[in-house]
Amino acid sequence: MIEYRPLREDEIDRALFARFVRRQVVTDCLRREGGAWVVRSAPFVDDWSEADYAFLVRCLQNTARTGGLVLGAFAGGVLVGFASVEAQPYGSAGQYRDLSALHVSQNRRGGGIGRALFAAAKDWARRQGAEKLYISSHSAVETQGFYAAMGCVDAAEPWQKHIEQEPFDRQLECAVE
Repeated sequence: MIEYRPLREDEIDRALFARFVRRQVVTDCLRREGGAWVVRSAPFVDDWSEADYAFLVRCLQNTARTGGLVLGAFAGGVLVGFASVEAQPYGSAGQYRDLSALHVSQNRRGGGIGRALFAAAKDWARRQGAEKLYISSHSAVETQGFYAAMGCVDAAEPWQKHIEQEPFDRQLECAVE
């Protein structure tokens, strides 16, 4: 059984991620070519270093501190997934809330945890007055398949900050209905 609950700033530390496995073996990615998204071979292993975890902890603590959502998914008290949504509106009419993270531990993928976290993030954003979630998404084919299944489409107002930080990410949006 999975327990989903918001995390407080003081709960978010490196120890929280002690048994979390970020590892993702990527073979193919989507790349924008000539105005269309095409699949290209781009094999690599995506994993987090200790510096990446330290940065993640600081970012999630900031999200919680500034009124955003940090939602954890736990199995037997162990973190197996998490999502974060920033509180600050973005977009020409403040229509977006930024889904700044959504990850499921490698050994728990495919079991609906990501779907549940995404649905909760959408619900939270809607209650904050957003019309859409904004997602700067990893370009791996599997990741893109997940977001397409969630109803995401290319963002109408791409966020330059995200493009500069992750130039290969696909900029998406999803109505929160």
